[in-house]
Amino acid sequence: MMKKILSKNKISIIFSFSILLSQKNYNVDYSVIAKFREEGFQRSEISSTLSYMTDVLGARLTNSEDMRRAQDWAAKEMKRIGLKNVNKEPFMDYGYSWDNLFFSLHLLEPDYQPMVGYPIAHTPGTDGKKQLSVVLADIKTKDDLLKYKGLLKGKAVLASPLVAINMDRYNKGVSRYSEDELTIIQNNSLPKKKRINTRIVNPNIISSEERNIFFKKEGAEIILESRSGWIGAVRGFARPGAKKDIWDRKGTLEHLPIVAVTPEHYNRMVRLTKRDIPVRIEVDIKTKVGQKRREAINILGEIPGTDLKDEIVMIGAHYDTWHASPNASDNTSGVAVMLEAMRIIAFSKIKPRRTIRIALWSGEEQGIHGSREYVHKHFGNPNDPKVGKKRKYEKLSGYFNQDYGPGQYRGIYLQDNEHVREIFTSWMKPFNDLGMTVISGQGVGSTDHIAFDRAGLPGFQFLQDKTGGTGGHTNLDYFETIPIEDLKKNAVIIASFAFHTAMLDNVLPRKK
Repeated sequence: MMKKILSKNKISIIFSFSILLSQKNYNVDYSVIAKFREEGFQRSEISSTLSYMTDVLGARLTNSEDMRRAQDWAAKEMKRIGLKNVNKEPFMDYGYSWDNLFFSLHLLEPDYQPMVGYPIAHTPGTDGKKQLSVVLADIKTKDDLLKYKGLLKGKAVLASPLVAINMDRYNKGVSRYSEDELTIIQNNSLPKKKRINTRIVNPNIISSEERNIFFKKEGAEIILESRSGWIGAVRGFARPGAKKDIWDRKGTLEHLPIVAVTPEHYNRMVRLTKRDIPVRIEVDIKTKVGQKRREAINILGEIPGTDLKDEIVMIGAHYDTWHASPNASDNTSGVAVMLEAMRIIAFSKIKPRRTIRIALWSGEEQGIHGSREYVHKHFGNPNDPKVGKKRKYEKLSGYFNQDYGPGQYRGIYLQDNEHVREIFTSWMKPFNDLGMTVISGQGVGSTDHIAFDRAGLPGFQFLQDKTGGTGGHTNLDYFETIPIEDLKKNAVIIASFAFHTAMLDNVLPRKK
């Protein structure tokens, strides 16, 4: 009986020891976390970094002069905090640069009012100040074109009917995940969104690109539209067709100017025209279109590793924005977090085994171009026979991303890679007190970690609170909307995840 007990105890001890050995690879270094917390909370630079990017650098449309200026600053900042191998890496022909230099829009009749709007990217200026009568042209089908023949010459055209206002946004305000919501995410019980094509195939339906060509042929001077359902907000993107012609200079200069207007100002003009009350505006737009095609670039920097320095851990965020504001939440906040995380590691004088590399991506807003081209060039994609698998594919341990607003990390999405669940659980435990508690097996998309995930590499996005920011891509996305304390927490957590990934005996496991 005693021998059996001893035997059982021996087995139990051996089993427990084996567990400890298996967990050794991802044990948490609490002494390093203590250093990171001290550096990130007591000597944080994140507010200063975010302020500089939003107040001084401003908007950063991919390939614009504004973006190049901001990328020069980012490279200098990486060097200042001690990063090595700082590099501006071109990744693809991105056509001609476009910058807005000046914009002014006023309602003159029936009553004077300054109006809030913004030119659409890759559209031309007005060639000076213009005073124009406004007409409504609600065109949805090719048959509708006939209604407006001969009526648009020299006019400012309202290109859509009344815009619906979403008041829930103002009533709800900011929010954090409730415990019930986190439980749902933890259990992976969020319903999968199925894309249902509700579009009726109708050859008579006209595209916005075709509609704008018609406006141009009819002699209209400018197109006015509203793409936002939020009072005070302008959502400004690129002209229809810009992506198709790869931001071509000719395509830009031959298009009509387009101005996106806040819904409350736009709707006022629509209501007036429907009453047959004359509406006149004054508009002045100055833009600058580059003379030569050029490549877009990503910015990279490193903390070199030691015994496993040829293996890489990556963190990153997209640096590009749309052009109506500095886009503090999308994604200046993510950039500030990643720069601060690298500063925390560097200033804590920690020597990681693997090289830790930061990437500030460009071209994300137009299709996740920067990260995808980088992955294809350096690591390859065995799932794409046109790209194939590159020699360094096995050298990447993992990539961590931020691009879901400025809210604090509440957990991480595994991207359907259950092999990292236990590892991430152990790494999250020291940050439970900061609200970092949830692991969801789900995969999420729409930002730069997807470039890694689709190549079969470990790429992850954090689960973040919905608080902060006024919505990306708008004119309202400024420093004042950002919860700085949330960003401090995020920077410490990402620094820890990057460091611990760098210290593993083996690279993070791939999903099978």
